[in-house]
Amino acid sequence: MQQQVLPLALVHGEAMVEKPLDLFIPPDALEVILEAFEGPLDLLLYLIRKQKFDIVDLPVAEITHQYMEYVDVMKSLKLELAAEYLVMAAILAEIKSRLLLPKTTVDDEEDDPRAELIRRLQEYEIIKRAAEDIDELPRLERDVHLPNVDLPESYKPRVVEAQVDLQDLVLAMQGVLKRVEAFQHHHIQRENLSTRERMSQILAKLKPGQFVEFSDLFLLEEGRAGVVVTFLAILELIKESLVECVQSQVFGHIQVKSV
Repeated sequence: MQQQVLPLALVHGEAMVEKPLDLFIPPDALEVILEAFEGPLDLLLYLIRKQKFDIVDLPVAEITHQYMEYVDVMKSLKLELAAEYLVMAAILAEIKSRLLLPKTTVDDEEDDPRAELIRRLQEYEIIKRAAEDIDELPRLERDVHLPNVDLPESYKPRVVEAQVDLQDLVLAMQGVLKRVEAFQHHHIQRENLSTRERMSQILAKLKPGQFVEFSDLFLLEEGRAGVVVTFLAILELIKESLVECVQSQVFGHIQVKSV
């Protein structure tokens, strides 16, 4: 089998196998990047695929010659990268020398020096192909997984009604007072506000069976006086058991409903 000559470069789509005589290459102008090979087996498998050799019937002489060309390039560029490749070069040299030895017994004919290397190449090829197939898979459901959690049909959110005391109402009123400060303006005339009248207005706003948020019962444009009168009216309604305040969760919004 005639060995295929590796081209030096491709110029306008044409392969160049010989360097032009008038070509000047400055020192360190070219650098061969060998990071594509992940090890000696990867380099051997590349050479076998490139020459379309059969792994089972591996031509050790041709592969060794091409392999040593790559090793020489690595030795001249990066010596630390050539260490493990030199080990494989020694293995190839040993196999080649054992193949050249004459066969003296029947056992020697059955023991193929290439068997162990061929086995390792076949295993590496299987693993490499599997890695290439995995790399072609979509990233979704391989590296990234979208969570999908559904609540069971029998699940019902638990509503805990926390007891509302006077301190909670005072804190809620303080929050309303802070909001009132943003709407303060000068009044020329202030009309009198009646607590009893405000109690009737609150009862009219509360419909049976419906909740109204505590802060919605206040009119910010009435200022501090209006907030105080509304708060006193709510306390009177609670005292007379006409309304009640509930809180669906701790530190949640206070709701008011008619009794």
